[in-house]
Amino acid sequence: MLVARLFSKIYKKGGIVLVDYTGQKFICGDPDKDKPLTLKILNKKLNWKFLINPDLSFPEAYMKGEIVIENGSLLDFLNLTFENLGRQEINTSGYLFKKILHTWRFFTNYNFPGKSKKNVQHHYDIGEDLYDLFLDNSRQYSCAYWKSSDETLEDAQKNKINHIIKKLNLSPGQTVLDIGSGWGSMCFEIARQSECEVTGYTLSKNQYEYCVNKAKELKLDNQCHFELSDYREIKGKFNRIVSVGMLEHVGRKFYKTFFKKINDLMTDDGLSLIHTIGSVDPKGPPQPFINKYIFPGGIVPSGSDLIDSVEKTGLILSDMESLILHYDKTLEAWLERFLKNREKAKRMYSEKFCKMWEFYLASCSAAFKYRDLLVYQLQLVKDFQSLPNNRRDYIYS
Repeated sequence: MLVARLFSKIYKKGGIVLVDYTGQKFICGDPDKDKPLTLKILNKKLNWKFLINPDLSFPEAYMKGEIVIENGSLLDFLNLTFENLGRQEINTSGYLFKKILHTWRFFTNYNFPGKSKKNVQHHYDIGEDLYDLFLDNSRQYSCAYWKSSDETLEDAQKNKINHIIKKLNLSPGQTVLDIGSGWGSMCFEIARQSECEVTGYTLSKNQYEYCVNKAKELKLDNQCHFELSDYREIKGKFNRIVSVGMLEHVGRKFYKTFFKKINDLMTDDGLSLIHTIGSVDPKGPPQPFINKYIFPGGIVPSGSDLIDSVEKTGLILSDMESLILHYDKTLEAWLERFLKNREKAKRMYSEKFCKMWEFYLASCSAAFKYRDLLVYQLQLVKDFQSLPNNRRDYIYS
């Protein structure tokens, strides 16, 4: 079986038992003898589909129920596979297929305001109840900051917000802009901890309506204001700008536009903090499954994408922090909560949707743990004098 040869090449540590559509077993690597992780393939066509485009055909097969995993979970299988792969591609064919799609996407995908709004609504406006099945109680939908392994998801998300607020170095009376403000928890916490006026921008109608109502409920509507608009349409000047988990939706063609807009909106003595998923590898194509089913139009920037764009807009990169082995824990916590509420999700959507969402959370967790993904936090200024003289001490004090 061709797929058995592929898996046998992958597993240098551990292994699986592969069972094809006829019931024939193949030993790939060195699986556990008593309770081997077993992958059953129920469709004959997958024998060649996995070889041509594994990054898309495998998750699609899982969504359709054409793959069954025994003696372990999907996350167990993906962790084992990605640990063995590291930053290597699954096979040459799959990589070439991704490159072809990437080239096609480069010439056809333009995240202009209308397209960006449609892409955001595809993910964020599919139903508010879905996010309550797996997010923390403040609906933080980005990487948490884990100070210890025994913290809860709620603890880690509070850590993340506080870490970013420290980096913003806020003072009373300042104006703060949150680009891609989500469900508003960053805006609300900034308002609570400072005497600043905060404005959040989102392209999601659901998020906008939620934030407006939540601000009134928290009695913060005198400090927090929200707009339903694209970042390119924002006007005014702000002392502080924050953006968490939004840059991944901008698109490589528009990084310079995004950072130029930051430069235009920020006061001369201002400071910005951009939090984004990033890749440690050179510029490359998006992940096909994520791009097709989860975040259409999205792409993870490389470090060079970010630095090149910042330098071309006149901004100064005053600090850049890499958060490693934080998002895998966050995604694993989301996955655990989602699976506990799986029956609710199935009633709300479908079995296929549940499998898709499970693969999304599990594959991303494994990728952050063993592949090329991490989180970058970029602190940007226009003037060297915008920062305290004690360097990074003000962040950790």
